[in-house]
Amino acid sequence: QVQLVESGGGLVQAGGSLRLSCAASGRTLSSYTMGWFRQAPGKEREFVGGIHWSSATMFYSGSAKGRFTTSRDSAKNTVYLQMNKLEPEDTAVYYCAATTDYLSDYDRAYEYWGQGTQVTVSS
Repeated sequence: QVQLVESGGGLVQAGGSLRLSCAASGRTLSSYTMGWFRQAPGKEREFVGGIHWSSATMFYSGSAKGRFTTSRDSAKNTVYLQMNKLEPEDTAVYYCAATTDYLSDYDRAYEYWGQGTQVTVSS
């Protein structure tokens, strides 16, 4: 089992930045890909970005590329999503998830999920 706890969400003005954290526990994560997803009201959950734990290979959706950055701190067993140049369209609940599928952007491939953290971007 892997337990994931997100934090760092909040209210920010358009153009601002936020950094989300996802603290992981319960299992060695070296074989896992950690993904960030988001879900806005009335919309389907979508992939934002991810990172493979051991190789630190990062990958992103088209909307996130160039604005968002994933990273991980092995000592703290934590992954991060740095979000810059935020837009009102980025408003959503953001979730951290873990999968053993290498660099997957498919939400159903992810076995473990956090509870989510709300990000609201005002115009």
